Amino acid sequence: MTTSTRGARTPAVLVLEDGRTFRGRAYGAVGETFGEAVFSTGMTGYQETLTDPSYHRQVVVMTAPHIGNTGVNDEDPESKRIWVAGYVVRDPARAPSNWRSVRSLDEELAAQGVVGISGIDTRALTRHLRERGAMRVGIFSGAAIGDEAAMLARVQAAPQMKGANLSAEVATTETYVVPAIGEKKFTVAAVDLGIKGMTPHRMAQRGIEVHVLPATAAVDDIYAVNPDGVFFSNGPGDPAAADHPVSLMRGVLERRTPLFGICFGNQILGRALGFGTFKLKYGHRGINQPVQDRATGKVEVTAHNHGFAVDAPLDRDSDTPFGRAQVSHVCLNDGVVEGLRCLDVPAFSVQYHPEAAAGPHDAAYLFDRFVSLMEDQRAQAH
Repeated sequence: MTTSTRGARTPAVLVLEDGRTFRGRAYGAVGETFGEAVFSTGMTGYQETLTDPSYHRQVVVMTAPHIGNTGVNDEDPESKRIWVAGYVVRDPARAPSNWRSVRSLDEELAAQGVVGISGIDTRALTRHLRERGAMRVGIFSGAAIGDEAAMLARVQAAPQMKGANLSAEVATTETYVVPAIGEKKFTVAAVDLGIKGMTPHRMAQRGIEVHVLPATAAVDDIYAVNPDGVFFSNGPGDPAAADHPVSLMRGVLERRTPLFGICFGNQILGRALGFGTFKLKYGHRGINQPVQDRATGKVEVTAHNHGFAVDAPLDRDSDTPFGRAQVSHVCLNDGVVEGLRCLDVPAFSVQYHPEAAAGPHDAAYLFDRFVSLMEDQRAQAH
């Protein structure tokens, strides 16, 4: 529940489910909001973060102290709206300065009803989440501030992220087409589990016509567009609760159509192959995560946004219902699985974001790898 009133001088309180509180000032809309508290380590790209559907039902804490310096423009959003449940910053810009800026971040948050808080020690909050793990949180400002025990009770009554099936809440309800840029070379059916706008654009740049389908699509809907390849996007929620996308992907694997998945799509491929998934203590979020390609040894700086991971063995190939599979990429910070590659069917996935609109672009070659899979499949067919 929010009001649209901006509240730079309005008091605000952040309450974690373990009882720790932080007091600051309202930022954006005034009111109350609840979600899972997570932190993002990116120093740039806050518009892309805010509009990433994968952040649905999450309250994002920015570790970079200064946020809003470049204001808000109408070119950088990854979707048509802000998806974060709440926003936490230390020092918001008093006056944005950028040649593309058309309004302030504070104004944009307020206009879209996003309750935030500023002026708190985000470093202390981030350290707390690293030690205790991501947890439920509430932000209360203005008249929504009440007795601490009552606010804590409301936070503890909020739904948890574990077990949440959220893809259909953020995905398109109608199929739409992103045309190829230049000569059309391939057709791809992209299953929208929370897709970012830059993803089909990166494919379009490579001559791919992208048909973006709802998360509720059936296998017949995918093959109705006569695809050369199938893509499964990023998205919010617990992959263990996403049974429909897993069934859908198995239908694609059975037909041996070239397949590429990112982020949530990586977790869906893991489940489709028979691996389990688990919730990370505090996840990976930001644009500075080191990942190693195990085939080449190359280390890539990558963009991440995930709180769950695939549980697959790093030390050997695995036998799956679709042949052999291996872990292709691994996070150098904590050894988490960051990519899967099937050896007997044309399918692969990564846990991070190769489209990375705010950068870095180390992993952009993965779209070329997807093109190569489709080229090989076409050559075999002829």
